[in-house]
Amino acid sequence: MLTEELITYSNKKKYTPVDSMNHLIANTYNSEFSFAHDTYNAISKASDGKIYYILSSDSIESAGKMYVFDPITEQITYIAYLSEICGEKGLRQIPQGKSHVRFFEYQHKLYFSTHVGYYELIDGMDCLPQTITNGYNLYAGGHILSYDLRTKAFEDLAIIPNGEGMVSMTMDCNRGQIYGISWPTGNFIHYDVPNNQLKNIGQFSANGEAGVPGDDYRSLCRSLLVDARDGTVYFSISEGDILSYNPTIGKINTCKDVDLRIDYFGKYDPTRPGNMGYNWRKVFWYGPEQVAYGVHGNSGYLFKFNPTNASIEIVDRITSELSKKCGMFDQFSYGYLGFQLGPDGKTIYYLTGAPIYKDGKRLKGEDEIAKGAAKGLEDLHLITYDIVGGVYKDHGPIYYKDGQRPLYVNSIAVGDDGDIYTLARIDRDGKTITDLIRIPSPFK
Repeated sequence: MLTEELITYSNKKKYTPVDSMNHLIANTYNSEFSFAHDTYNAISKASDGKIYYILSSDSIESAGKMYVFDPITEQITYIAYLSEICGEKGLRQIPQGKSHVRFFEYQHKLYFSTHVGYYELIDGMDCLPQTITNGYNLYAGGHILSYDLRTKAFEDLAIIPNGEGMVSMTMDCNRGQIYGISWPTGNFIHYDVPNNQLKNIGQFSANGEAGVPGDDYRSLCRSLLVDARDGTVYFSISEGDILSYNPTIGKINTCKDVDLRIDYFGKYDPTRPGNMGYNWRKVFWYGPEQVAYGVHGNSGYLFKFNPTNASIEIVDRITSELSKKCGMFDQFSYGYLGFQLGPDGKTIYYLTGAPIYKDGKRLKGEDEIAKGAAKGLEDLHLITYDIVGGVYKDHGPIYYKDGQRPLYVNSIAVGDDGDIYTLARIDRDGKTITDLIRIPSPFK
């Protein structure tokens, strides 16, 4: 049982959990990467049962690093620096600071892409650097990469055009096709693996996150969906329209008679930064029903998207019980990326925020924030949702053994045994870094 004395957080204040008997204790691991910074999506379980992940860096001095974790031995193995994989070692250019995407497995190889991690602050916004700093050349563009699980060899497949990173990516693992969205201007990228062909389909949402707030600025979709039946790709835009891309035709279309402008999701100005607008936050294809399940950031509503009959159906609100009770939106201004179907093929795992109470009153954060970040301090809860049974369960807050709470969590992988893995902030030796944590399965 956690006591108030144990619940000591990075801001040196103490808070008592609302229900100290209903919580999960996560193990923390040390990847020994001092530059490790907030990381998004970049963790997955491969067919060998191991957990592959990338720790980001926001420093001009260091690229991100890739690792693998063995759940049986609990050993971490360092694999490579991202910039070295991309052939940029010693070039003194802004490094490949992060991967913003999951790993996708195809023919015994893991496919992923890289993104910039070092930004230039312009008018209060994190922007793609435009000024050469300390003798470093500008960012040369993200790469699409593969890692062979058998030979441990990397292959550098393609470079994202126009010196942009890859902020979103998915893969049709049946057909060997990769799809992504570049950052900041939002070009739709199609890479054909068997034919080694890259296509830049062009911009689809004004000027993306390179635009001027109030004018041509648009938040870019962070999750793309492949319909397993025919290979059509679906993604959203901040105005709420759902777009589709047919790889055979090579053209983007707007889906008719369906959109994400739903009252339950809230009201947004798509031209303003600080939220994802009407974009879905994370989505996956669910074969048994031939539909997609997704979660909307900010509101936390689980929904079904049926491309066959062009419909959206609200399923449930899968925020924490405490968020439901007080009616709050997500504290993380973009919503949460820790949303995935589990190994049983029917249980959704979702890592989401929850309010913190002090003396019976909820701690409130900022009303508005200009970028993707947490508006205030929050708890982390594990939610599961059984699709077949329609059962929602909040398994309570998650803490470390020393009483710290995981912060800035936007990734998830579920192991073969049901244990949950993510990348979270940890206070270690007086410094806050991001590293791997393991949450025990609530069903064991």
